[in-house]
Amino acid sequence: MVQQIELSLKAYPRGFHLITNEVIHAIDINGIDAGLLNVFIKHTSASLTINENADPTVRIDFESHFNKFIPENAPYYQHDYEGSDDMPAHLKSSTLGSSVTIPITNGRLNLGTWQGIYLGEHRDHGGSRKLVISIYS
Repeated sequence: MVQQIELSLKAYPRGFHLITNEVIHAIDINGIDAGLLNVFIKHTSASLTINENADPTVRIDFESHFNKFIPENAPYYQHDYEGSDDMPAHLKSSTLGSSVTIPITNGRLNLGTWQGIYLGEHRDHGGSRKLVISIYS
């Protein structure tokens, strides 16, 4: 069986943000002994990934690293009419990806102790982001 919903996230500032709780509160996986949860973001300038959920400095370091790894205003960028953060946002999104898949075990997301779902907001003013959440049971 497959269930699917769309979730609109509030606008977040540029950076990496834990959205695990928003996802958990949007779904009902009680009674699923074994399954999969897929979360897909419907945007090309934001991303999803799974990483450290306890220490917020990890998210700060992610943002710092990706800003050095994929800088703004590179002289070879041609796609720059939406602002200096736009082309780097597309590259960061493709580098990190647009979806995550998490096992469901005994009615819970089977994440590691220190794992959480990150939204990578790569635009200065990205606005609300839409997720498609699919539950396979």
